Amino acid sequence: MERRIPRDLVNADVAVRRYGDLGHRWLDGMWHGDPLADAVVADDFGASSATEAVRAALAGGIDSVADAPESLRMLFKFLDDEPDWVDHDRLDNAADALVRHTSILGMVLGAASLVRGAGNEIAGKPLALTGRYVSQPAVRSVEVGEWLRHVLTRGGMRRDAAGFAFTVRVRLIHAHVRRGILASGRWDEEAWGVPIPQSYMALTMAEFGHIAVEAMEMLGVRFTDEERDDIYHLWRYVGHVIGMSDDLNLCKEADHLLVEELYRLTSPGPSDDDRDFVVALTGDYLVPELANLLPGNERFTRAVSKTLMYGLQRVFIGDADADALRIPDGPVKHVLRRIGPALALVNRIQDLRYPDRERVTLRAYKGRDVSMERMRADYRVEHDLVDAAPH
Repeated sequence: MERRIPRDLVNADVAVRRYGDLGHRWLDGMWHGDPLADAVVADDFGASSATEAVRAALAGGIDSVADAPESLRMLFKFLDDEPDWVDHDRLDNAADALVRHTSILGMVLGAASLVRGAGNEIAGKPLALTGRYVSQPAVRSVEVGEWLRHVLTRGGMRRDAAGFAFTVRVRLIHAHVRRGILASGRWDEEAWGVPIPQSYMALTMAEFGHIAVEAMEMLGVRFTDEERDDIYHLWRYVGHVIGMSDDLNLCKEADHLLVEELYRLTSPGPSDDDRDFVVALTGDYLVPELANLLPGNERFTRAVSKTLMYGLQRVFIGDADADALRIPDGPVKHVLRRIGPALALVNRIQDLRYPDRERVTLRAYKGRDVSMERMRADYRVEHDLVDAAPH
């Protein structure tokens, strides 16, 4: 039987020829969102709402929700049934490893992960249609940071923990966005598949996984093999909770790499909306945050940070993709490409100076929380996720 392929996707035949069954699953995933969460947001909750019902069930269990519809019961049957493969000690080890490098993680999630994702106009259309990442890139980034703060915490992804609850809320946000876009009449399903499909959800997990890890290592971070494996284990479970099907959920580094390759292979390239997003993200959030780390007056640090950020983006995603996004070029990228070994040596010296790993890790968690509170104040963000935003 002939497969339906979104009209604007490119190289579909190459994807199947090169990647076989995974290529088929990637193309099929473009037509699938999140059936469990999509059913919940489509249901009738009377005087309440899907969002309020999900929050109540997260806090008190599904039986605490009066007259819970079958859609909600099915979602929480899935959420309450933790897979046998989940190892919370490994999740905690992953959180510790990432939080010890909070400043670098925050930088690469913007300059590498989000910019890499911006190279695909189909994937970027939901962002363009909702408009929040171009109009409010700093606020949106703080919301993502708040979610990460709870996920990257010891015990954060246990059933009764905040990271788990935040991840389920993100899952519902995605379902609401998907429903709203389809109802708007502005979505061409034959050309683009469904909004926020399984295939692009998989790429999002890779953005937090391998893309971020690779960029951190370019900046001198050195994870052990165990830490890297545990980081991928963490994102496998986050993917499960956030609505990834087993067909495309990423289990190990090799899965991340294959999904990144398929994303780039089948992408029609970026649109002007994607370029506008990168400009807004860089100017309104990434440059100010990098400037906060540099000594000197604001005018000097902003100017230096802009040059450095453009160079970092080119190092992280490569010149060809940076050209497509019209990221300014310059010689600083050549210096930044060679900085990793020097920074790795600095990190090694720090490890020797402060051998008490547990104490260093606890200080990193405290520093991360202080940094988040500073960003919330700087960008005047009083809510946690967009489902609690005043507007």
